[in-house]
Amino acid sequence: MNHQTVSTELPVPTHRFTVRLSATRRGARLARRLATQQLDAWGWPYDSDSSRTAALLVAELAANAITHGRVPGRDFRLGLTVVPPGTLRVEVSDARRDRGLPVPADLGSAPLDSDGGRGLLLVDALAADWGTSHSDPVLKTVWCSIALGPSVTGARRVTSPPPS
Repeated sequence: MNHQTVSTELPVPTHRFTVRLSATRRGARLARRLATQQLDAWGWPYDSDSSRTAALLVAELAANAITHGRVPGRDFRLGLTVVPPGTLRVEVSDARRDRGLPVPADLGSAPLDSDGGRGLLLVDALAADWGTSHSDPVLKTVWCSIALGPSVTGARRVTSPPPS
């Protein structure tokens, strides 16, 4: 996987969703649920591989935001963008721009019985690409992208016979 620290211009999105959530465990859970709900509305059902992968990535990035990027009284932001030819970009922004950039831990550095320390390794394994962005003067954004399988609505359009 490729890790980058860049501010790149994305192609024109076909779908976009952004929400601010409380920087709490409840907010992180809600981020995951809202992401799968939004993907379902866009044509990637809850039980699809794309939705499951996106849910894991959102959960990891949101957990990092509330654990390492939390500022009392400040929210974190979840952004989902689908760009052609079917790439989902997940962005999670927190208010701790002053903190160092995230780096995946060495696999052997976290104790085997530890509850944490492997989140970015999971992101690195599941995402096609991931990195950080500092396009906002106050926020730090960690993003990742995955290739989406065909949407249910897209598959219906392709396989349906043209109207007579």
